[in-house]
Amino acid sequence: MRRQLPLLVLFVCVTAFVFGLMHLFKLRFDVGDVYPNYSSLRADPLGTMAFCESLERMPGISVRRDFSANNQMPHGKETTYLHLGARTSAWRRLDEEVIKEIEGFVTSGGRLAITFFPETGKPFDFFSDLDDSARATPQKKGARQKAEPVKPTKRESKRQEQEEKRLRRLTSLKERWGIEFGYVRLEHGKMGAYEPSLVERQVQLPLPESLDWHSATIFTNLPNTWQIVYSRGTNPVVIQRKFGSGTIVMASDSYFLSNEALRKDRHADLLLWWVGTTKNVLFDEAHFGIVETEGVAALLRKYRLYGLAASLLLLAGLFIWKNSISFVPPFQSEQAQDYVPGKEVAAGFVNLLRRNIPKRDVLNVCFAEWKKSCPQAGKVAPAKQAQAEAVLQAENARPQRDHAPVVRYREIGQILKKI
Repeated sequence: MRRQLPLLVLFVCVTAFVFGLMHLFKLRFDVGDVYPNYSSLRADPLGTMAFCESLERMPGISVRRDFSANNQMPHGKETTYLHLGARTSAWRRLDEEVIKEIEGFVTSGGRLAITFFPETGKPFDFFSDLDDSARATPQKKGARQKAEPVKPTKRESKRQEQEEKRLRRLTSLKERWGIEFGYVRLEHGKMGAYEPSLVERQVQLPLPESLDWHSATIFTNLPNTWQIVYSRGTNPVVIQRKFGSGTIVMASDSYFLSNEALRKDRHADLLLWWVGTTKNVLFDEAHFGIVETEGVAALLRKYRLYGLAASLLLLAGLFIWKNSISFVPPFQSEQAQDYVPGKEVAAGFVNLLRRNIPKRDVLNVCFAEWKKSCPQAGKVAPAKQAQAEAVLQAENARPQRDHAPVVRYREIGQILKKI
């Protein structure tokens, strides 16, 4: 029972730890701060869960989240695809297949609504900065290079080839759609934080006259195919364009869709225009890295095997319990001793004699050994020795059940004592 008790305590501790860890993760995922900014799974001020749940409560509108990682758009008819919190660096160049997928979705009647992450200044973009530095420092004519170019290794050359192939597959949105990004830094406030700028409406639509804008990103050098909806001074910040029977709308800020904005600075007319007249709304979560994989957990959720999983856990717990605790108390004789008792030399000698000499021969062996080893055996009177042998023979002549070797041993000892 002593050995089974620690197993029970260990099982209880492990179970409590697992349930505590699950509860902690549940609290974190309920708040949603483990998800990226402007994700519809995030419930804090930086998420868009309130906007998503508000659309779900509207009659006639189906709302779901897109977790697929195959870069395929749904059918565009009466569908709005919300791509929120995007990075401008990721939208300067896109894969040709992705652009064709987007154009196919829009031309079939879909509405693609893109909002960009609110930057307070120009973010770092490796490719654009590299091109700008190359144009800003042209090489003078006749200038000699001071050092020979370093020959790249095989690994570096292979990496460069892969990067060049990838860049060749990318298509610039400036060339395809006429989209180009610029940045006008926001002003600092009294407390050191960035102050939002004021943007004004430029079209005759049922929208607010002005908005507080929390992003330094603007659209520059737009062709006439794009309609400016809001602008920051002369710089467009919200634009839209028709593609076939569908529309693409872009905003350089995502704050007006956030949970904080819906609580402090809500504009329901702007939100309805942003979604458009549609029956299906999809929130893109895949570009945040939140994708659904075909693992065991996904299969459990897909086929709703929660009962099977709970049964297996219960069966495992009962198996551990069965092997750690016995409902029937063990017998006293079956309980093993926790220690090995020590023995003296005499006890070991007695144990050795018991194993090697039968009980009926003990008296004969003792008498024979006495005759061989005792130095006084030769000095014993023949009459006494004959008397002792007579006692031994009389003992051997008795039936087995009447033998008393201890009594005869003492009797012989009394006879031989008087030498």
